Amino acid sequence: MRLLIATTNPGKLREFRDLLDGMAWHCVDLSAMGAMAAIEETGQTFRANAVLKAAGYAKALGTWTLADDSGLCVDALEGKPGVHSARWAAMNGAGRGDAANNKLLLEQMENVPDERRGARFVCALALADPRGDVVITVQDDVHGRLLRAPAGVNGFGYDPLFFVPDLGKTTAQLPPEEKHRISHRGKALRRMRSLMEEMGIKGGDEQDYD
Repeated sequence: MRLLIATTNPGKLREFRDLLDGMAWHCVDLSAMGAMAAIEETGQTFRANAVLKAAGYAKALGTWTLADDSGLCVDALEGKPGVHSARWAAMNGAGRGDAANNKLLLEQMENVPDERRGARFVCALALADPRGDVVITVQDDVHGRLLRAPAGVNGFGYDPLFFVPDLGKTTAQLPPEEKHRISHRGKALRRMRSLMEEMGIKGGDEQDYD
C-alpha cells in the first residue's frame, strides 16, 4: 500500500525510508504525485504544520500520508528559526537553501559565547488516513549546541553546525544509522512506527481505517 511522505526533500525521504524499512509500505514523495498546489505551512508550531500537511495532502490525493515539520530552535535566538528553519535565509533576504541558512545563522550567532550556544532539533509527525483524518501525531527532539564553523558532510540542513556533546560530533559527521539512533526525526519516527503497528496500520494490502 502506498504511503505518501509529504516532502520533496530527498534527505528527508531517505531517512523516512530507512526508518520505515520492514513495514509493507510503498513510500513515495510529492515529486511522484504530479503537479499540485503545495499545502501552505501557516501553523505556529511544528505539530500544527505537520497536521496541516498530512491532512491536506491525504484528502487531496486519497492516500495515507505521513508529514513532518521539523527545525532548529536556538536558545540565544529565543527559539528561532523554529518553524521557519527551511526558509530562514529567504525570509531575511539572505539567499535560499541550506548553505545560505547556515551562513546567516553563523552571522547571527557570531558574538554569542560558547556557553550560550545551546540549541535543539525538533520533529513533529502527523499521519492521516486517505479521508484526510489525522490519526496519530508525535513529537521528539535532540539537544546540542552550535559550532562556529560547519563540520561534516553527511545529513542536510543545519546538521554541519549541530554538535552533540555526548558523541563529540555534529550530526553531519555521523553515519546514517548513528544519526537515526539519536536524531529528532529518528526518535519521532520510531514512536510513530510503534503506534502505527499497535493500531494495525502496517501497509500491505489496501485497508480501511475505522
